[in-house]
Amino acid sequence: MRIAVLGTGGIGGYFGGRLAAAGHDVTFLARGAHLEAIRAHGLVVTSVAGDFTVQPAQATDDIASIGGAGPVDVVLLAVKTWQLPPVLAALPALVGPGTAVITTQNGVEAPDQVADAVGRAAVLPGIAKLFVHIEDPGRITHVGGPGSLVVDEWSATPGAPSDRVTRLRQAIVDSGAASPVPEDIWAELWSKMLFVVPFGSLGAALDATIGELRSKPSSRALLEDAMREVEALARARGIRLPDRVVAGTMAFVDDQPADGTTTLQRDLLEGRPSELDAWTGAVVRLASESRVDVPLHRLLLEVLTARHPGALLG
Repeated sequence: MRIAVLGTGGIGGYFGGRLAAAGHDVTFLARGAHLEAIRAHGLVVTSVAGDFTVQPAQATDDIASIGGAGPVDVVLLAVKTWQLPPVLAALPALVGPGTAVITTQNGVEAPDQVADAVGRAAVLPGIAKLFVHIEDPGRITHVGGPGSLVVDEWSATPGAPSDRVTRLRQAIVDSGAASPVPEDIWAELWSKMLFVVPFGSLGAALDATIGELRSKPSSRALLEDAMREVEALARARGIRLPDRVVAGTMAFVDDQPADGTTTLQRDLLEGRPSELDAWTGAVVRLASESRVDVPLHRLLLEVLTARHPGALLG
């Protein structure tokens, strides 16, 4: 398959790297020192599932140059939410009648934003589940988590995946990653939001790792309360979450590496542009639309915005 990885951060570098190492024609979009290192030394991935290097690696900072050869088979859209607007403007040049655009952004609004640019038929909502980050220019480190990329059609028929989804899942599995079959992709998206937004915003507010949040009774209770707010919002919007989604998510929390943090927490604490608006901001915004009260998220949004001026501008 011909694949464009738009955003060679942790998620794009890890899954795109595995697909390239498995023999697919992958081009990576990257910037600055990261791009220079990939071109010079390849894309180096250190992973609990096995280390590998993609060398040579096709990499560019120009989306138009990828589309110059015509539409690709797959776009792995792995930029952060605040980076979407310029990428979406250039995306149509990569998309043909059979192209699949996989969204991997945290939150639940990105699929609609991408569909506005290329049409709903092209979009495959996706969920990446792993702890991964750029260690140094040209180097990706995967420290834990399931290491899975879940994908499905926008309106999937249970038990009857489309041909392109079947091929994609098989390619992901053959690359050494996992691609579980979701019962309901939208329930999966909201289930991840229920995990990552409370964890990310509380972790940033308290400057705490996942191990610290779960081991202290007071912060563990706050984490559960924040999850229940997201659960109430999702159910109000017609999402069919599992009956014991909070309990199941807390069990997942307890199984993660103790030093895990989210990109939101790291970006806020290091003064970089953040996804606060797409995470905590989205919960508050969608709750207002749905007339659901989310006082803890409103407080976290207020605290993090005050503590990190300009955070919502990222």
